[in-house]
Amino acid sequence: MHILNLIRWKNLLMIIIAQVLVKYALFEPFPPLTALDTTSFIILVAATLCIAAAGNIINDIYDIETDVINKPKKVIIGNQVSENLAYNLFFALNVIGIILGLYLSHHVGKSSFFSIFVIISIALYVYASYLKGTVLLGNLLISFLVAMSLLLVGIFDLLPQLIPATRTTQMTFLNIVLDYAIFAFLVNLVRELIKDIQDIDGDYKAGMNTLPIIIGRERSNKIAFAVSMIPIGAVIYFVVTYLYTQIFAIGYFLVFVIAPLLYCTIKIFSAERKSDYQHLSMMYKLIMFFGVLSLLLYPLLLK
Repeated sequence: MHILNLIRWKNLLMIIIAQVLVKYALFEPFPPLTALDTTSFIILVAATLCIAAAGNIINDIYDIETDVINKPKKVIIGNQVSENLAYNLFFALNVIGIILGLYLSHHVGKSSFFSIFVIISIALYVYASYLKGTVLLGNLLISFLVAMSLLLVGIFDLLPQLIPATRTTQMTFLNIVLDYAIFAFLVNLVRELIKDIQDIDGDYKAGMNTLPIIIGRERSNKIAFAVSMIPIGAVIYFVVTYLYTQIFAIGYFLVFVIAPLLYCTIKIFSAERKSDYQHLSMMYKLIMFFGVLSLLLYPLLLK
C-alpha cells in the first residue's frame, strides 16, 4: 500500500479513466479509422502510467524537505519506503514506459512518436528537480503534461490513420480531445496555484521561489481568482457553441462542472486558512473528474 501511495494511485486511476473514455466513449462508437486495437491501447495506457508513476516518485523524492513541513503525516520516502528503493522504482518505471512507448510507436508506423515519451519523462524530472520551485514555469509545465495524458490517445489512435477520405471526421474528434485537454490544463493550473499558496511555509523554508513566496499570499490569491475564471468562460463557450441543442448535456455541465467552478472561484476570493486551500484543491480534482466523465455523453449526443 505504501508503494501505491508513493506512485499516487488515485491520480493514475484518473489517467486510466480519462484515456479509456477518450478511446471507448468518444472514438470507438463513431470509428473514424483508428490505429489502436485493444492490446495496443492497453500498451499506451501502461506506458503513460509507468512514466506518470515515475514522475510522482521523483517529485516525492525532491519534496521530502518541504513535505516534512507541509504534510508531515503523508511523508512516505524515508518512513515507509527507503529513498534507495524509490530511486530504483523511478528508473525501472521510466525504462519500462519508454520501452513500451518505443514498441507502440513502431507498431503504429510512427517511430518519431517515441520521442514524446522520452520528452515527457525528462520534463517530469526537470519539473521535480528544478522548475517546481520557480515562478509559474513549473505550474505551466505540469498542467501541460496533465493535458498530454488526454492528447496521447488522439495522437496515437488518430494521427497514424489520417487519410483524405476521413480526415475531416478524424480532425473533428481530435479537436474534441484538444478541447478537453485545454480544460484539464486550465483546471490543473488553478489547482497548482492553490497548492503553492497552501504549501508556502514549507516551500519558503526549502528556498523555493514560487509565486506566493515572491509576491505574497494575498496577491497570489487574487491571481488564482482571476485565472479560475478562465475555465468557467471556456466551458460556457464550449457548451453554448457545441451543445446548445442538447438539454441533458447542458444540465450536466451546469450542475457538475460550471456550478462547482463558480463555487471554487468564490471560495478562492475568501480563502485564508490552509484547510480552505486543501478543500479547493480537492474540489478542482473532482471538477476535472466530472469534466472527463462527460465524455460518456458523446455516444448519446452524436448518434
